[in-house]
Amino acid sequence: MSYDRYLAICNPLRYSSLMSHRVCVKLIAISWLLALSVTSVVVFSVATQEFCNQNTINHFFCDLFPLLELSCSDTSLAWILAITLSFLLTVFPFIFIIGSYICIAHEILKIVSNTGRQKAFSTCSSHLAVVSIFYGTLIVTYVVPTRNQSQNISKHLSLSYTVVTPFINPLIYSLKSTDIKNALKNIMQ
Repeated sequence: MSYDRYLAICNPLRYSSLMSHRVCVKLIAISWLLALSVTSVVVFSVATQEFCNQNTINHFFCDLFPLLELSCSDTSLAWILAITLSFLLTVFPFIFIIGSYICIAHEILKIVSNTGRQKAFSTCSSHLAVVSIFYGTLIVTYVVPTRNQSQNISKHLSLSYTVVTPFINPLIYSLKSTDIKNALKNIMQ
């Protein structure tokens, strides 16, 4: 979405030629292939672990780090692999998204009219809010985990990116609608 917004604001006249159906299909295919390949690596690293009698995970779902804590074998290589993959799959896309929004902000500041600037900013603000919440909790949970990190903190952060973000996503995007804004104003009064 950040690439789409970048093209729409920074290259509006070339948008339809740069963001064609073919490009969309390629972006989707790359996302799916990357996700499936990373998932298979993670599954293989967990499948090679040896587990003892304890089979209760102190988590809301079967997450990688709590699962590795149940292992009886040496998990140091699996931890290094998991943190490396987490870094690559969260920090780099987040940097790419933030970089595209910096370019967008630079272009928005060049717009002369206040209404034009406000419309361009409102186009991007919803996505940027959702991305910040999602990637912020992912980075804290997976990129900088410590073995003595509180289980409760990890569990609640995982709820943030698995439940809260998808829940507030439609709310954030619908706040751009004037009908929704007016309905909220009527409820608040």
